[in-house]
Amino acid sequence: MTSAGTLRAPKALLFDLDGTLVDTAPDLALATNALRAHHGLEALPFEVIRAQVSNGGSALVTLALGLESEHPEHATARTFLLDAYAKNVALHSQVFAGLECLLELWALPPRAWGIVTNKPRAYTEPLIEALGLKPGALLCADDLPVKKPSPEPLWEAARQLGIAPDACWYIGDHARDMQAARAAGMAAIAVGYGYIDENEDRHSWQADIWFERPTDLVEALIEGQGN
Repeated sequence: MTSAGTLRAPKALLFDLDGTLVDTAPDLALATNALRAHHGLEALPFEVIRAQVSNGGSALVTLALGLESEHPEHATARTFLLDAYAKNVALHSQVFAGLECLLELWALPPRAWGIVTNKPRAYTEPLIEALGLKPGALLCADDLPVKKPSPEPLWEAARQLGIAPDACWYIGDHARDMQAARAAGMAAIAVGYGYIDENEDRHSWQADIWFERPTDLVEALIEGQGN
């Protein structure tokens, strides 16, 4: 793993959404426990749910009810969970503390920033609108035939921003984010404050650098830009 000082200074920042740019776990936990309540089950602890958020709705159904994706009742349960989430997509979700100033800086040309997420657009757009976020590029799970860890969404985001892939940092909290970044020829930046299962071997992700706190990421980038 390299240090921030040895990486090429980015012209564009591309963020994963859940667990990287925005703390969406509180609202997804509400939806997950609503599903459990619908089945007469007690609520799960927040931290248990938080660790699975980056794995998507299907993983949360499996966590909540023990139904694997091939189970005949899984799809119905997933629809219930996502409907519950859609009603409160931005009730408690917030940009991680400290990142607002970074977004303001990178919104000024010649810099740029965007979001590449495996979250469907139907949930992403209401969320970022409620938070007042205005990314220069937004790629969601259903925008292209493929999604992360394929590099194509990252390439498309870079194209929309008018920035070469090798001048971008892709920042995420999951192994697939690092896989996508490396495949796209971008710097692979991992954040330790994200939704990472305690059993995950995160050091196997082949990230170029880790930032354990949002403020660490902000300080490294702002100092690196001479601001």
